[in-house]
Amino acid sequence: MDHLTYKRPLQELLNIKYPLIQAGMIWCSPWQLAAEVSNCGGLGVIGAGSMYPDVLEEHIIKCKKATQNPFAINLPMLYPQIEILIDIILKYKVEVVITSAGNPKKFTSLLKENGVKVLHVVSSLKFALKAEAAGVDAVIAEGFEAGGHNGADETTTLCLIPLISKSIKIPVIAAGGIATGSAMYAAISLGAQGVQIGSRFVASVESSAHSNFKNEVVKANEGDTSLTLKEVTPVRLLKNQFYNELQDLYATCPTSDVLKAYLGRARAKKGMFEGDLNNGELEIGQVSAIINEVKSAKKIFEEIIEEFKFTQKRMSTLQL
Repeated sequence: MDHLTYKRPLQELLNIKYPLIQAGMIWCSPWQLAAEVSNCGGLGVIGAGSMYPDVLEEHIIKCKKATQNPFAINLPMLYPQIEILIDIILKYKVEVVITSAGNPKKFTSLLKENGVKVLHVVSSLKFALKAEAAGVDAVIAEGFEAGGHNGADETTTLCLIPLISKSIKIPVIAAGGIATGSAMYAAISLGAQGVQIGSRFVASVESSAHSNFKNEVVKANEGDTSLTLKEVTPVRLLKNQFYNELQDLYATCPTSDVLKAYLGRARAKKGMFEGDLNNGELEIGQVSAIINEVKSAKKIFEEIIEEFKFTQKRMSTLQL
């Protein structure tokens, strides 16, 4: 029986055909992308971190019209109006919430009491254990290869997945550095029950990222991203004028307050959504080096699943 389509705990939990989740990336994850991924049999995700409450409500309504399958909302715990967003999520009976950037304990019970499955993003075993204790249904273990905000310990996905998988009882979903079917196969081989993919879907037709940013992702080579701003909140981004100026600032041994002042507000929006390639923050993962084309989300999804199955067959013939 097909290794992907027979029922596994994660597919049962989320009511999806394939154990592939599209990350809820700030400024890049609208209802169009979420609906397309869900229609393909994965779990599409709307990124609420960049949305006012009325905008999120609009995206949920449109997503429900565009797919009959489950989709999720990514909910950063530091969002200033988080209670309003949760009310909207419960109002429209969204089936899955992915919490990140904070302690999941505060809202997990409320969400689960209303029938919502809760996944939480972690970057270390310590936080995975805390998330399990908080009652989440699964954790998304994200290695430091990933784009955007990241773990300060710089633990790679290859090390993080087996460490967490053997230490907790709830499903583990691998994230960070995964953009292909072979990488998905590797992550599941390490103990994950599924994967979350972000950077590859940034460079999709349905992504709400600015075309300037998508083109920079396609052009990126090995070494073009860096994890920086650890004193504020670690973030992986493409090297550009903003990044170079930031390195000049680091040469003066700045305090965290100075770094926060330089970062200012809306850097990610400026770069990723508005397309300012010089002054904006261009958040993307190391895996951008192997992304060479903007494609439809459906095509990306189908290619990943096809390559997974090919890898599965290839590995079955390996003899040691």
